[in-house]
Amino acid sequence: MKRLVVVESPTKARTIRKFLPAGYQVEASMGHVRDLPSSAAEIPESVKKEKWARLGVNVEDGFTPLYIVPADKRKTVKMLKDALKDADELYLATDEDREGESIGWHLLEVLKPKVPVRRMVFHEITKEAILRALDETRDLDTRLVDAQEARRILDRLVGYSVSPVLWRKVAPKLSAGRVQSVAVRVLVEREWERLDFVKAAYNDLSATLEQGGTRFEARMSHLGEQRLATGKDFDEKTGTLKATGAAAPLMLSNDDARALAARLKDGPWRVSSVEQKKTTRKPGAPFITSTLQQEANRKLGMSARRTMQTAQKLYEQGHITYMRTDSPTLSQEALDAARAAVDRRYGKEFLSPSPRQFSAKVRNAQEAHEAIRPAGTQMRTRSEIGLSGDEGAVYDLIWKRTVASQMADARLLQTRALILASEGTADASTFRASGQVVEFAGFFRAFVEGKDDPGAALDDRDNPLPALAENDRPACRAVEAQGHETKPPARYTDASLVQKLEAEGVGRPSTYASILDTIVFRGYVTRVGNQLVPTFTAFATTNLLEKNFERLVDTQFTARMEAELDGIAGGEESMRPYLERFFNGADGLDAQVAAGNDAIDPREISTIRHAKWDPYIVRVGRYGPYAVGPDEEKRGSLPPDAAPADVTREDIEALLDAGGDE
Repeated sequence: MKRLVVVESPTKARTIRKFLPAGYQVEASMGHVRDLPSSAAEIPESVKKEKWARLGVNVEDGFTPLYIVPADKRKTVKMLKDALKDADELYLATDEDREGESIGWHLLEVLKPKVPVRRMVFHEITKEAILRALDETRDLDTRLVDAQEARRILDRLVGYSVSPVLWRKVAPKLSAGRVQSVAVRVLVEREWERLDFVKAAYNDLSATLEQGGTRFEARMSHLGEQRLATGKDFDEKTGTLKATGAAAPLMLSNDDARALAARLKDGPWRVSSVEQKKTTRKPGAPFITSTLQQEANRKLGMSARRTMQTAQKLYEQGHITYMRTDSPTLSQEALDAARAAVDRRYGKEFLSPSPRQFSAKVRNAQEAHEAIRPAGTQMRTRSEIGLSGDEGAVYDLIWKRTVASQMADARLLQTRALILASEGTADASTFRASGQVVEFAGFFRAFVEGKDDPGAALDDRDNPLPALAENDRPACRAVEAQGHETKPPARYTDASLVQKLEAEGVGRPSTYASILDTIVFRGYVTRVGNQLVPTFTAFATTNLLEKNFERLVDTQFTARMEAELDGIAGGEESMRPYLERFFNGADGLDAQVAAGNDAIDPREISTIRHAKWDPYIVRVGRYGPYAVGPDEEKRGSLPPDAAPADVTREDIEALLDAGGDE
C-alpha cells in the first residue's frame, strides 16, 4: 500500500522521511499552491471585464474568492498530481495552524483526490511525534480554513481598495493594510511625541564614599527638606515638569550644583539609616512567537524576519517545536524533560518545588500549540546538537528559556542606606545609596531576560554595599555635580513594536515579521541601528488614513476585527455576513473609498506642520519630502529617509538658503 504525504517545504520533507515506515512517499507543496491573483495578467479572461476582477474577490456574489494556480506553482501541482496517481491514501501533513489548514484545503481543491484523505498534525518533528500523528489523524478543520480565508479576503479588500487612493493622493507604490497601517500609525504617533518634546536640564550630585576600605556611590536626593528633581519628575511626552508651585521639586542650576559639591566634599558624613529587604525573582514563561522575536531582537540584534526564518529552519530540522504559537504552556513530556535537565546540570536545589505552568497573557490568544521549546525529551544543548551561527544562537535562547521556566526563584538581598552630609548647616543634604546581592541564583543560572551571557548578568546583579550601620561615618572621596537632560520617548524597535501590537491585540504573532518587512520596503520606515524611524511619507499616509479611513488605523477597531476573525475560527461568526458588513453598505469600506476619492485634497493631506519649523512647512511629493519657505518662494528636497523629529528649523533654513530647488 502506497501513501502520499504532503508537507510545505523540502527541508521538512527530508526530516520526516527519516521517521516514516516503508511505503510512505513525502513531497513538498512549496507553500500555497493557489492564491488570489497578484496582477492583472493572472486574472482569467472570463472575468476580466467584471468590476470586481481587480480585487480578485466577487464582492457582488457572496465574496467568493477568485483562486488561481500561479505560473511558478504549476510544475509543483503536476508533480503532486502524478505522485497521487499511484497512491492509495493521501496524508496532508501541513503545519498545525490556520495557514497550514488552509494550504491543506487548497491542495484538496487542486488535486481532487479519489483516495481516502487523512489530516496529519504534529507540533514537533521527532520520530515519536510523527508515528503518533500517523495513528491520530483527523479530518480537515473547515472552521480554521474559513478563518484563514476571511483574513486573506479581508486583507485583499483593504489593500486593493485603499492603496490606489494613496497612489493618487500621496505617491505611487505605497500600500495600505489591515495591520501594517496600524503599525505605521503607532510609529508616527511616537515620532510626533518626539517632535513635540522639549528638552529640560536638571542637576544633582554624586558622591564617592568609603567604608571599611570599600568604595561605593551615593546620589543626592534632598537639600534640606527640599527634594531634588529627577527624570521621573518630567512628563515623558513633553519634557516639562509635572508639578509646579510649592509641589515642584528643587531645580539646582549647574553653578549652584558645582558650588555645593565643593562645599560638601570636606564636610561631615553620617549614615542615618540602613534598610534591608529580601526579594525574589520568578522566571518568565517559555517562549511564544512574539516573545521569541522580542528577546532575539534585544539579545541578538536579530530582526523579526531573521528570527522567524531561523526558527523555521530549526523546526523543520526537528530541533524545536512549532514556532508559530501564542501558548506558553508546556506538555507533560516537556515539563519532565526540562526538570530532568535542571536536576542533571544544576542540581535539585535549582528545581522549582513543583512544575511551573503558564497561561497566555496575549489578547485574543488561541493557545493552539504548546510553547516553543527544544523538540523531544532529551533537552540537548546547542553544542550537543552541533548548531552554530544564527541557528545555534536562537536555539540556545529557546533552550535556556525553557529550562529556566522550571527552575527555582532567584533570591536577592537589597540594601538601601540614607546618608546625611553637612548636618546642621545650610548645606545639609541627604544622599541615597543602594546595593544588591544575589543570595541564591535560581533560574539566573540559565537565563536572565534582556541579557546575553548569564554569567555576566549574574555579576551585574551583584552590586553590594559595604557593611553599614546607623551613625557610621564613611569617608568622602569625591563629590561631583552631574548635569542631566530629559530624553524624548524612545523610538520603537522590532522588539518594542511587536510588544505594542501584541498588547493591543493587533495582528497575529506569525504576521509581525512580514509586517515589519513591508513597512520598510514601502518606504514608511527606515532602520537606524535598532530603531524603526518613520519617514515623512509615513506621516502623510497616516494623515490621510486618520482623516478618511479612521477605523482602519484604530487599534481598538483592528483588535475587534481580530476577535471577530477568531469567532469565525470558533464557529460563532459566519464569514460572508461579516465581510458583507465590512465592505458594503452606507458605512462600508467601498463607500468610504468612493467618498475619499472625491473629497481628499492631496496638497493638504501631504502638508506637515509643526511649531518648531514655523514659518516653514514640509510636504510629501511624488518624489519625496521637501521643505517650503514662507509664501512658497523657496523649496528644497529633504533626504527620503529624514527622521521628522530630528529636522529643525535651522536645518530647513540652511537647506533653503543654500538654494534648495529654486
